[in-house]
Amino acid sequence: MGHLTATRPVQPWTAPTASDPVAATLRLPGSKSMTARALVLSALANGPSTLAGPLRARDTELMAGGLRALGPHISTADDERWLVRPHRLVGPAHVDVGLAGTVMRFLPPVAGLAEGRITFDGDPAVRARPLGPLVGALRSLGVRIDAAGPGSLPLAVQGAGRVTGGEVVIDASASSQLVSGLLLAAARFDHGLVVRHQGPPVPSAPHLRMTVQMLRAAGAAVDDGTPDVWAVEPGPLSGRGWEIEPDLSGAVPFFAAALVTGGEVTLQGWPRSSMQPVEQLRSLLHRMGGEVRLGTDGLTVRGTGSVHGLDADLSDVSELTPVLTALAMLADSPSRLTGVGHIRGHETDRIAALAREFGALGADISESADGLEIRPRPLRGGTFRTYADHRMAHAAAVAGLAVPGVELDDVACTSKTMPEFPALWSGMVTGKS
Repeated sequence: MGHLTATRPVQPWTAPTASDPVAATLRLPGSKSMTARALVLSALANGPSTLAGPLRARDTELMAGGLRALGPHISTADDERWLVRPHRLVGPAHVDVGLAGTVMRFLPPVAGLAEGRITFDGDPAVRARPLGPLVGALRSLGVRIDAAGPGSLPLAVQGAGRVTGGEVVIDASASSQLVSGLLLAAARFDHGLVVRHQGPPVPSAPHLRMTVQMLRAAGAAVDDGTPDVWAVEPGPLSGRGWEIEPDLSGAVPFFAAALVTGGEVTLQGWPRSSMQPVEQLRSLLHRMGGEVRLGTDGLTVRGTGSVHGLDADLSDVSELTPVLTALAMLADSPSRLTGVGHIRGHETDRIAALAREFGALGADISESADGLEIRPRPLRGGTFRTYADHRMAHAAAVAGLAVPGVELDDVACTSKTMPEFPALWSGMVTGKS
């Protein structure tokens, strides 16, 4: 179980500084969260499915590869349309999770439905990401799991071809993915599943709502009417066509560029009704000085020439913390970002990393247990370490718009969710796409 991903090449990069307001219309890749869930639901369905506009990035390639290893046929030859044909789930197999929380947490429940031994491991840093509650929940359902530590990678699932299901109690305060992973496979359990969360609030509630919506779209009966309880009835999942929305989290640094430079950025292809937390984003950007409009041409954010500080609980949208921190550095008043203690267990300890790296650029920033306090003052250029974390790279790029000489030690980490990021970003800033 010591299999590890090959070392990814490191790519230093100097973030471009904007001399003029940005003016860009972009078509960004699909949502990572929707692509990952659609792949899992399609692999467990009773017929073929297609994914239109999926995200091709490291996390989603690893998800497709992990599912392929278990038996389903997944064709990703066409960038715009992936095809999934279900197949009996069998081992032995190895799943490389890379640094992807979705793969690490969504596929062990699927492996419980397979026949044979399925091993899981990934990049060294992934071994520190929270997984124990999921392992405990699966064991309580009778799934045999061999783990090297207290519920962390590497591990092996000895699949029996079926999971009885029933009811589990889990503390999912570290990640909503711990619940989503169980729910996505639950309709295939003999008796379905009831998941009860006990503990501090589950973060990233919009991601859980997305899981429930997509399960229902695949034909599952899901009851989420009681707070912190999710019940999935046993039954078949239907193959279908999935229309993957543009990735809202991936769009946030580009929208932030509109605020920093007093420019305008439009994300094309945005649906009128979204599974992603667009209303929360609209409110946050408006409070920081942006104007947000959803029209026939897409989702547009326009800067007003100034950036305002923000006092906000980001527990539902914690993925936005790094970029909002960068905006707060450039604001005209202090900011306090709270409710994101769980991001200490993301790709890196994001709270500590943001405080450390922006502090090295001269920022007045301090950590709290569950967030950050920022008191704006002039920043200077320097090396910004990304810790192999795509969101850290996004934050540095936003700061670099206004601060010359911000040098990322590695921009290639953005390949986790958007391999095109450096080119798209430079094209937006220079006006040469």
